[in-house]
Amino acid sequence: MLTFIGRCLKWFMALPLLAVAAMVLATAAPIESAFAQIKYERRSVIEMLFGPRRVRPEKTNRQPERVIQRPKKKRSKSRSRSRKSSSSVQEVATVEKIENARKVLVIGDFMAKSLSEGLQTAFGQSPGVVVVQQTNGSSGLVRDDYYDWPAKLPAMLDEIEPAVAIIMVGSNDRQKLRQGKKRVAVRSDEWVSEYTKRVEELARAVRSRNIPLVWVGAPAYKSASMSTDILAINGIFRTVVGDVQGEFIDIWDGFVDEQGKFIYTGSDIKGQQVRLRTSDGIRMTRAGRRKLAFYVEKPVRRLLGDDASENVATLGEDNLPELIVLHPDQGEKVVRTVPLDMSDPDIDGATALLGAGVAPLSLGRTPRDDLVFDGKTTPAPPGRADYFEWTEQASETALR
Repeated sequence: MLTFIGRCLKWFMALPLLAVAAMVLATAAPIESAFAQIKYERRSVIEMLFGPRRVRPEKTNRQPERVIQRPKKKRSKSRSRSRKSSSSVQEVATVEKIENARKVLVIGDFMAKSLSEGLQTAFGQSPGVVVVQQTNGSSGLVRDDYYDWPAKLPAMLDEIEPAVAIIMVGSNDRQKLRQGKKRVAVRSDEWVSEYTKRVEELARAVRSRNIPLVWVGAPAYKSASMSTDILAINGIFRTVVGDVQGEFIDIWDGFVDEQGKFIYTGSDIKGQQVRLRTSDGIRMTRAGRRKLAFYVEKPVRRLLGDDASENVATLGEDNLPELIVLHPDQGEKVVRTVPLDMSDPDIDGATALLGAGVAPLSLGRTPRDDLVFDGKTTPAPPGRADYFEWTEQASETALR
């Protein structure tokens, strides 16, 4: 009896071991079948470094590895909008122009082309103004063998008949000037003399036809030596244009910083910081072209008067204001009024100044004239800080 009970206990204790063995045998077949379906391919070093990432099967479920294709990231709308808004200049729809609209002629080099594009945006909503572009990107006043502006401009003016002529050259003129068989160095005395003559010839071609002249100076450039030469050339423009009663527009400060150095980024016409120049440090961006035109837009609107407004329906022959200055060669003297004397009581209708009478006017030499012209100073009165004369009266005063 005891033997039978012992055998039963041994059989009962062996049941867990049999159950575990059965479970292992039951799961072995699926695992082998799953691994049999997996095909491992050898990968090269390049595929391992730069190929798609593989996800290894987890140890629990033993899934076959698969290649995951990463979806491309979509660019957010806010980012694309921010890039579009980096330029503050918006495209302005151009209205239909009136048949006899005033023509604003722009001539010059590649910078004049940028100016004309900016002016077309500025006057896009003005039906009475048409911007006519007649530029040559590589032209100037030095290489007249390539493009002779003084020879071509008169016929151009007679054909177009502009209401205002705008000239912008000089950016290509930093080179030797040819006089016959001789080449003259840039900014030498001979170079400046000949260059001034060509500027005068171009300016008088406009003024001789009683056309208002607006001459725009060249801007600063990335090259420091180039900017130095451009400053000198702008000085020639300013002097000649003033002599022929034209208007010189200085744009220099709009494209430099507080120290006068070239800048890529600066304020636009709305005061926002934008990119004004391209990476080469020479050309203008769209915002730079609009800012360039901003300096010229105001004097042109003043010259054209109501013809440049946006509400013009028709233009008559008498709409143009009296803006044309007399020909500079006519020799008429400019009438100037006598300067007002601040000691004159008749300015405000009174009979005397407050607290005092009318000061007598001196028609002779004043102490200032003696100091400026002759270097003489009037003797200091006794008691003043600069009175250094030692007299008996001064010595007695000092001894006391």
